[in-house]
Amino acid sequence: MSSLLNRRHLFIQGSTAASLVVAPRLGQAMNAANDRVRVAFIGTGNQGMGLLKRVLQHDLAQVVAACDVNRGSYGYKKEEHFYGREPAAELVNQHYSKHHPDFEKCVAVNEHERVLERDDIDAVFIVVPDHSHRAITLEAADAGKHVYCEKPLSHSIAGGRSMVTAMQKSGRIGQTGSQERSNPVSAFVCNAVKDGLVGDLRRIVTKVGFNNKVGPGPGWDPMPVPDGFDYQRWLGSAPKLPFHQDRCLYRFRFHYDYSGGQITNFGAHCNDMAHWGMGLDQGAPETIECLDAKFLPEGSLFNTATETRFRATYANGVELICESGPESVQTRFEGTQGWIQTGYKGTTASDPSWLEGLPTKIDEAGMDPHSRHMANFIESIRGNATPQAPFETGHHSANLCHLANVVIKRFPEHGREKLMWDGSKGRFQNSESANQMLSI
Repeated sequence: MSSLLNRRHLFIQGSTAASLVVAPRLGQAMNAANDRVRVAFIGTGNQGMGLLKRVLQHDLAQVVAACDVNRGSYGYKKEEHFYGREPAAELVNQHYSKHHPDFEKCVAVNEHERVLERDDIDAVFIVVPDHSHRAITLEAADAGKHVYCEKPLSHSIAGGRSMVTAMQKSGRIGQTGSQERSNPVSAFVCNAVKDGLVGDLRRIVTKVGFNNKVGPGPGWDPMPVPDGFDYQRWLGSAPKLPFHQDRCLYRFRFHYDYSGGQITNFGAHCNDMAHWGMGLDQGAPETIECLDAKFLPEGSLFNTATETRFRATYANGVELICESGPESVQTRFEGTQGWIQTGYKGTTASDPSWLEGLPTKIDEAGMDPHSRHMANFIESIRGNATPQAPFETGHHSANLCHLANVVIKRFPEHGREKLMWDGSKGRFQNSESANQMLSI
């Protein structure tokens, strides 16, 4: 039976993987001036620069603008990384001078409004801190741009719903930057689980990494805003708090005002795969409870939980446990016939034969999941594909993480309370005070 299931899901996955290998056609098409998809990057920090380099490497689109509130500085995920709008624009122009000397120069822009007002820009990659996703996406939709927005799609459940609605009204393509949806390995595992490989699914365990940065503790002192950094624009709608270098750049994810810690960072991947394997791309749990949470001392600059463990239960009887651990991303599916798990450190199963035919992350065109995911976005704009992670899917995956953070934030006071979620109404059934946290 397992052999039959294996052959069946390999056939399905083979078809899926083949539909994602688009780099050769894209590279050839980009040589035709009238077939270029013209894009801008809004956000050129750690993740933005990584995506930008892949767009150039695989010639996915023509980059005409690099927008960031930071002119250029060190101090991102690795101290030696020098990122910002000017380094990004310089990178693009150096690449085009060698490979496409007829292309116009990429410009460096501080204000995203200057990008969105340009009629010659087809699409934008929004790679800014989570708290700014909503505002820029709504403006981009109103300007008629196709939008690739990094995960987690939103900073709140209400914000995510407004983003989905805006893109639907615009009629443009929206892709969430959940690149595991374009990872052949993740697709192999999740499709196999949906196909019954582990039998009746009973339990899913997902792993999110521990905090990988340490901020200052209580009594920290504000710092002067660096030259070339538009801090007020970076803050956007967030509280107007004093500048500190550990509030911004890569470290924004450890502040609830701007992100949701590793629950929304890595959890947006592993919990998205949990929904995928359950066949619940637009699903939500019925109950959610925090089993454990640890926080830094009050007054520390970072305030997201440093370690967490929560449980969610679904109408199909599946229990999901998400917990901190040394693995950055891992999703384990357990059923009546065995288990299979996948993550950044590899894929294993209770029955090794289930892994026969397991694909690699890098395809024959040399594209990794990030590159393949962006290629899928560009091909969707051209009408040759559909998004692997449309906004609606990204919204529901982010929602699980947001629900988790509600119970995690309440854990010090309320302990292991179990909140009941009504997905049709978008509200908790048994806590009005928890409902007040849904838009924060």
